[in-house]
Amino acid sequence: QLQLVESGGGLVQPGGSLKLSCAASGFTLDYYAIGWFRQAPGKEREGLSCISSSGTSTYYTDSVNRRFTITRDNANNTVYLQMNSLKPEDTAVYYCATPGANVCYRTRTSYNYWGQGTQVTVSS
Repeated sequence: QLQLVESGGGLVQPGGSLKLSCAASGFTLDYYAIGWFRQAPGKEREGLSCISSSGTSTYYTDSVNRRFTITRDNANNTVYLQMNSLKPEDTAVYYCATPGANVCYRTRTSYNYWGQGTQVTVSS
């Protein structure tokens, strides 16, 4: 069974950094694009970033561009999201997901496999 597990969330002060991990089990990440999403209370889930299977193509939404960096280590079956210069508005549950194909779709409904999420809270 294809499963994704996020980790690395926590409480951080504004301006701080966190690195999230998305580990795969039951399948090999090598062939799939992986996206990161977040959902704040009362808001819709939004796409943040996506990385192609080889890691050669990456995409970011404007709100996190130049602050967040997506990378992957296929040897360890893991995708990462390095988050720098965090702001209180970055507070949300963060999810990784894959469409089950090597395509970075813009629409979250195209992503079929999701992790359970990890909470990120940015507060002083």
